[in-house]
Order: sequence, then C-alpha cells, then structure tokens
Amino acid sequence: MKRVAVVGFGFMGMTHTLNILQNADLELVAIVDKDPESIAKNLFSPGGNFSTGNIDPEVLQNIRKYSSLHDCLHQEDLDAVHICVHTELHYEMAKLALMHDKHVLLEKPFTLDIDQAEELIQLAEKNNRILMIAHVVRFMPPYQKLKHFIDSNEFGELKFLSMTRISGVPGWGEWTEKQVTKSSGGALFDLNIHDIDFASYVLGSPSSIKSSYLPGMLSENDYVSAMWSYSDKPVRVKIEGGNTFHSHFPFQAGYMAQFEKASVLYSSSGGDVIRIADNTSIREIPAGDAGEGYTNEIAYFANCLKNNTQPTECMAASSLESIKLCYNHL
Repeated sequence: MKRVAVVGFGFMGMTHTLNILQNADLELVAIVDKDPESIAKNLFSPGGNFSTGNIDPEVLQNIRKYSSLHDCLHQEDLDAVHICVHTELHYEMAKLALMHDKHVLLEKPFTLDIDQAEELIQLAEKNNRILMIAHVVRFMPPYQKLKHFIDSNEFGELKFLSMTRISGVPGWGEWTEKQVTKSSGGALFDLNIHDIDFASYVLGSPSSIKSSYLPGMLSENDYVSAMWSYSDKPVRVKIEGGNTFHSHFPFQAGYMAQFEKASVLYSSSGGDVIRIADNTSIREIPAGDAGEGYTNEIAYFANCLKNNTQPTECMAASSLESIKLCYNHL
C-alpha cells in the first residue's frame, strides 16, 4: 500500500479522503489542515455541488493530524500527497511536496500562473515524480461514454458538441473568505474549466474561440458562453455555464452531441441515463454515476503510484494547456 496524506479538509479534501479509505492500494496516514481541531466538525458541514459520500468519524480518530504540510513531510514516511487547498496555495504546496520527493495529486485548477505551472512540471520531471492534476470529469462514466462515442465513430463523425455546467455561487467553507474568492479565478477557472478541459482532452485545442462572459460575485468572468472552431475538423464546440445564480440554485451539468447518425443527450438533472435519438426513435442507455469519477480518478492515480508510471490519461502538461485555454476565453 502507498502511504498518502490529504492536504486541506474542505469538501474536496473530504472527497479525496473517502475514496482513499476505500482504495485497497492506498493507506491514509495523515491529514493536514490549517485548523486540525475542526476536521471532525467539518464532516458534518454542508458543502460542494453534490454529495460524494460520508466518512465514519471513528475511522479518522487514528489518523494523525497536522496544521503544517512542512511538519507532516518531516514526520511522516509518505509516498504521495493529495493537495486539496484553495487555488492560491496550489503552487507552494505542490512545490514543497515535490521538493521532498513526493508524488502529487493536485486539485484543479493547476495554478493560475502559467510560469508557476511550468516550474512544477519541470520539478516533477527533474525529481522523477508523478504530478497529476485532478480533472475528475475525464474519469466520470457519462463523459467516458461520450469519449467512446467520439473515438469509435459509433454514430459517425461528431458535428457539434455543447457542454453546460451551471451552479449557484458557492457559499460553503472557505468560499466565504474574501481571499479565497479573489484568488479562485472565478467560474471560468473553477467551474467552466471542467468542460474546457474535457473538450480539449477529446478533440484537441481549438483553432479559434469566440467568447463572451458576465461578471458575478467572484470575478468578471463568472458566466461564460463560447464557441470553438477547428481548422482541421468540421466540428463546433459550445462551452457555456457559470455560477452567477443564487447559492441554492440546483447544480446541473451535461452535454448534447450531434453526430452524423444520432444525437446524444446527458444531464446530471435527468437521471443516470444517456438519451440517443435519430430520425425515427429515441432510446436510453445507462450513463453510470458521475460521482464515481472521484473513485476512478483516485484509483487511476493509485495505479500510477503502484506501477511507477506517468498518468498518460491526465498529464500535467495537458492540464496546463487547459489553463491557457481558459485565458484564451477572456
């Protein structure tokens, strides 16, 4: 078993913790949080756009707690760290872990500073460490099925892809702190990046982007509507969504894809099904649980640790390209 620590115990840190505890190849030995005394209390605090499961408080009692990643790295024999802090701390936390020769699973977005991201990639390569950015949508079953439809040409060539992701403005945990909201990059880098990353993952970077955006409570780009085009393929991609809505507005994400022979629809608000329509009929197939993306993502990282292989399905360099693409929407 690979020995790991989780850094940051908000909604995403708890999600990583739950899936580490359920993974037979990983052993959670430590949790790092600026307020270790609040870790147990956070288990009962609402957060996130949807539930990813519950952690038994008794399980955490024997896991050591630290207020400093520096202390944890010096006192624990770790193989890897899962970094789940707010965006402003991504660079310094990942750099510290890599400098101590630890593998890193870093929550998205990578970092808003391109130079810092490039430095981390070079440091990981120099130290022969794994640096993977947690773009969970790549590992969600409904989106993996979409990738299969595109790659296999099961319905012919893809002509149009529309991806949507909408939520209310986050009002939980550190999102209530001005420092966090100011440094998040707004919905473009925190929410829309999921679909920007996935679309570029399956289709490559577009040749041109026509984009408009609206301000919200977090940034000047909290709602984005963009159209991508490609010079080498006859496909158009629409990226739309944001978090300009009130905090309790229901989260929803999904896609519509027009292929030559059929059109495909998936929505998180429409059940765990994918609807496939042609000119004569419509049918449903199981989409799978999108929440399993976190399980799949961490299992994939664990497998990379076990085999000492780089994460070809989620290389840090491709995650950096997603950051650059976000900037290209402004």
